[in-house]
Amino acid sequence: MPDGTISHQDQAVELRRMVGSRRRGVRGLSGLRSMAVLSGKGGVGKSNLAVNLAVAMVRAGKRVVLLDADLGMANVDLLCGVSPKYNLSHLVRGQKNLDEVLTPLANGVLLLPGGAGVQGLADLDDNDLSLLIDKLSAVEKIADILLIDAGAGIHRNTLSFGVAADMTILVTSPEPTSIRDAYGVLKTLTISTGGKMEVTLVVNMAASHAEGKQIAERIQMAAHQFLSISVAYGGTVVVDDSVGRAVRSCVPLLLSHPNSPAARDISSVASKLVMLEETEPPSGRGVKSFFFRLARSLGLGG
Repeated sequence: MPDGTISHQDQAVELRRMVGSRRRGVRGLSGLRSMAVLSGKGGVGKSNLAVNLAVAMVRAGKRVVLLDADLGMANVDLLCGVSPKYNLSHLVRGQKNLDEVLTPLANGVLLLPGGAGVQGLADLDDNDLSLLIDKLSAVEKIADILLIDAGAGIHRNTLSFGVAADMTILVTSPEPTSIRDAYGVLKTLTISTGGKMEVTLVVNMAASHAEGKQIAERIQMAAHQFLSISVAYGGTVVVDDSVGRAVRSCVPLLLSHPNSPAARDISSVASKLVMLEETEPPSGRGVKSFFFRLARSLGLGG
């Protein structure tokens, strides 16, 4: 068992403690925001960034549930050194409740493993979907942010999360193919939402902050000129050997190498996202609305 792993028994004890303390601090109105982390192609460090953003947000005082919804390469559990016993599919089939599926990570984040349950949302009838979403609505009592590690590419299953979420965090690297595919995601999301979306761009694995800023400006300019949309700049995360060491140790970078250049950059990006989260959520948004929109989006097309 790699360093940082948590036994199933320890997971259950920690989950009861975390959920209990979170519910005691519930606010009168839910201000939960859903944020989907997407990328135009694989290999840009999207999942690793999502995990560490979640850690940084918790450090900033936010309660975070991290949904691992990367259908092609779900690996948040590996990055965090945990072995979830159940996933969203057990909720979809009515076999488990939310508190049985949530897996506590050592850093205070609650992991909601997606598994095949994400695609299963599209197969439910209206009544079963309503019952499931009623169960999922409990997330609003224990979280301020639902952070979704979605997939890569412009497939419908991936982009459905960007359509459904309050905000899309689009990750790219400096590679020309990554930049091109990130623009492809923006174009497809614009068509799907009519341009009514909130996108924040993060440049990962850049040689310098100057390079990242330059890449972001190119994408922002193209999005404004050809898509008539505004894209926010969340920041740049520089290339850092500490990232690979953290991945191999199965411990998030912000815990294993908190003072590394990449960790500091991720904390800076998280601070910007938290500031956005603290603004009033769009009308009608929240966990129920997110999962209804997601199910409908997944059910469209073939």
